[in-house]
Amino acid sequence: QVQLVESGGGLVQPGGSLRLSCAASGSIFSTYVMGWFRQVPGKERELIARIAWSGGSTYYADSVKGRFTISRDSAKRTVYLQMNSLKPEDTAVYLCAGRRVISNKYDYWGQGTQVTVSS
Repeated sequence: QVQLVESGGGLVQPGGSLRLSCAASGSIFSTYVMGWFRQVPGKERELIARIAWSGGSTYYADSVKGRFTISRDSAKRTVYLQMNSLKPEDTAVYLCAGRRVISNKYDYWGQGTQVTVSS
């Protein structure tokens, strides 16, 4: 079983930065893929970034490419999402999720953290 806890959300002005953290506990292995999603009411949940727990392979949605960076610290069992040049349209609940490399389905989810970009 894997438990994920996000932190780092908050209110930020347009153009500002935030760093989200996702602390993992339980049986997480190098064969996992970790993703950051965001959810806006009335819209489909969007995968915005993904990283292999073993490191190296990353993916970014076009909407965040060049502004957001996903990384992980294996020793701290934590995945990060550095968000720069934030825009009002980045306002959402951000969720961390994990899945096995061989699966397309994310089995483990955090509770989410709210990010609000507003002046």
